[in-house]
Amino acid sequence: MSAAIARVEKGVAAIDPAAWDACAGTANPFVSHAFFAALEESGSATARAGWQPVPILVEGDDGRPDGILPAFAKSHSQGEYVFDHSWADAWTRAGGAYYPKLQIAVPFTPVPGPRLLLRDPAAAPALIAAAEALVAEHDLSSAHATFLAPDQVALFREAGWLIRTGSQFHWHNQGYADFEAFLAALASRKRKAIRKERAAARAGLEFRAVPGAEIGRAEWDAFWAFYQDTGSRKWGRPYLTRAFFPLLSAKMPDKVLLFLAYRNGRPIAGALNLIGADALYGRYWGCTEEVPFLHFELCYYQAIEAAIARGLARVEAGAQGEHKLARGYAPVPTFSAHHIPHPGFRAAVEDFLVRETEMVAQDMDALAALTPFRKEGE
Repeated sequence: MSAAIARVEKGVAAIDPAAWDACAGTANPFVSHAFFAALEESGSATARAGWQPVPILVEGDDGRPDGILPAFAKSHSQGEYVFDHSWADAWTRAGGAYYPKLQIAVPFTPVPGPRLLLRDPAAAPALIAAAEALVAEHDLSSAHATFLAPDQVALFREAGWLIRTGSQFHWHNQGYADFEAFLAALASRKRKAIRKERAAARAGLEFRAVPGAEIGRAEWDAFWAFYQDTGSRKWGRPYLTRAFFPLLSAKMPDKVLLFLAYRNGRPIAGALNLIGADALYGRYWGCTEEVPFLHFELCYYQAIEAAIARGLARVEAGAQGEHKLARGYAPVPTFSAHHIPHPGFRAAVEDFLVRETEMVAQDMDALAALTPFRKEGE
């Protein structure tokens, strides 16, 4: 490619969907134009919500984007799941203004994936340089690319960004024929525990797996009640608007899968998933009636069944949650990259990350030893 020309757009709506998706690819639904457009059009990720869209484009010789950064000017650190509140506090105490900052991310979505959306891989350095230039031009404190695809970590590291490591729990499909085949790989005690949990969760209930094209207003109304309950308990208020959900299923119906639990014909709980090329992504869950183990049934066990049926390689069930370990989900590393121009602030963060990375590695090693799968000789 010739000398790269970078520009900042006012939002996803200003970018041709086909041009965006030519960069994003089709494997990860969260980086599609449709997903970002649903966030933007619904009012979920806007300047008013503290997520001002500033996507950065590098154009090719044909005038179409060779690369895109899904970037936002952030006025807070909510909805990111890579926590930098202590960094913000330290910078503020030192007399600086941490916000706004530049966030390269999928809002409210702790799902690893590409953050450099590349039609031409050669555009990657220009995109990173453009993000750094935007930080300098507007005197921002920092830039953060969160939940990076592992194969993009080196690109940011080579550009001098600091790398932060975290962890999640993912379920991996070892070619299981069905859920029973998965259970057969577990230690006997763990296998019996899961069967008991499923029996308790399913007693007196009916279940439906509803694809995006079949989700109607009644289903979304029910799920909105579930989501509001969970959001109010976790975050104080839900991040997403009511308009987001029907927009999502309208824009990408083949990527949406909703699990619902019914008692006497009335929905009492639900879990929303997105379908990728090789993974099922569990996103949101909620209920209006407390049922023992129903969370595990809808969010983990039914997700495993759906992944096996579709021949998907894994289930990614969101951030945190060591309780996933006993359900067959194993720890995996996650990565983010951080550009901090101020030398002193950068040195302090770098020192913190060295110590944090060691602790994360130790925790993952300890957790990996606790997976429920049969050990040799069992």
